[in-house]
Amino acid sequence: METIIKKYHIYKNYAKELIKLSAPIMAGNIANMLINVGDVIVAGRHSTLTLGAISVASAIFMTFMIAAVGLMSSISPVVSNLRGERKTTKTLFRTTVKYSLTIGLIFCILIQFVIGQIHYIGLTQDLYPLVVEYLYISSWGMFGGLLFIALKEFLQAYEIVNFPNMITVVQIFLNLFLNVVLVFGLLGFPKLGVKGLAIASLIVRTLGGLAIFLYCIPFLKGRSRRVKTYIKDLLKTGWPISFALFFEFLGFNITAILVGKFSAILAAAHNIIITLTSTTYMFPLTISNAIAIKVGFANGERNILNIKRFSLAGAYVTVFFMAITALVYTFFSAPLLSLFTNDKVVVSTAIPVMTIVICFLFFDGIQCVCVGALKGLKDTKPIMLTMAIAYLLIGTPIGCLLAFKYNIVLKGFWIGLAIALFVACMISSTILFRRIKKLNKEYV
Repeated sequence: METIIKKYHIYKNYAKELIKLSAPIMAGNIANMLINVGDVIVAGRHSTLTLGAISVASAIFMTFMIAAVGLMSSISPVVSNLRGERKTTKTLFRTTVKYSLTIGLIFCILIQFVIGQIHYIGLTQDLYPLVVEYLYISSWGMFGGLLFIALKEFLQAYEIVNFPNMITVVQIFLNLFLNVVLVFGLLGFPKLGVKGLAIASLIVRTLGGLAIFLYCIPFLKGRSRRVKTYIKDLLKTGWPISFALFFEFLGFNITAILVGKFSAILAAAHNIIITLTSTTYMFPLTISNAIAIKVGFANGERNILNIKRFSLAGAYVTVFFMAITALVYTFFSAPLLSLFTNDKVVVSTAIPVMTIVICFLFFDGIQCVCVGALKGLKDTKPIMLTMAIAYLLIGTPIGCLLAFKYNIVLKGFWIGLAIALFVACMISSTILFRRIKKLNKEYV
């Protein structure tokens, strides 16, 4: 009993450190969600055509943005590792800026190329020009958007998280203000509709990037001699994360499209469930980010004890949160679902799936913790392979089998997603345990 109490107090302190670091990060993630919500609300108030165009254009744009964010997400674990090794890292600031702008240029060009291929999708004549216009303007926002994310990651490695998230909160209100003014033509501006949404997005992303750059000016001192090594580490750690996010994003997109083929009711129910799970996912995601930073620093120090304890503490905190979420979803499913729609048929369709969703969230939380620890250890290739196997080779085929052959549609697809996360959870936790076991021999 005494040993259990002692362990509780040890992990309690580690958990407190993770929560303290992750709280501002979570605020920033929620703020990012609210920016997108603002776009949808304003588009919906303008017209159904505007809402339809922004939905298609955003889906295309976010596919590229997700991949680019994966390449940026390697910055904080790589810099944290270097800090743990007691190496100078502030001189890497210039390289980080150049890295983000270069990736921004590449993805801007990719979107411009895709614009020329959009006619193959078969959009209606009224949607096509609006989608093209939105994508063309938004593509230039890649520079400011990725600069902001890159420098936010750089600051996170120093556990500086409040200022970047303050910028994100300001962006919510600025984006909403600009959307209303430009879309509806207020304060002397013409009515721009979809074009107004794109311009607002471009302005907000650019100003966000400039604001965080000005804040980071003190980091401009000196030049690093480890530029090539640093870039190599960023790409080596980042590209598997990029593909892992892409595979996960693709898995959910494929499911959404396939559900929509059966009926609008099922599509609406699926959409609401996705919104709920995405909101819940913010917690394990931020804990994962905090673990990556703490484990990265401990790995640089070759401190195997802290690597273990931060990983386990993150798992304990996440499981506790998911247990509370499970209770809420069990007893308050109907009220939660009713927040999004007044259609009782949609709510009654979604309720039976919530039991599966609870399992899904537990698996998702654990795999997210493992991913954070592996990022901190700069061992990200397994993450990519795990997501590809889980979603594309297991989850989606099982969902399709249950839906198309056995007519278990919404439940079937969510069973497939839950199994995908279960597989991802098992594989990633096994890889993490083996990695820590190997490091235990190396660091002792």
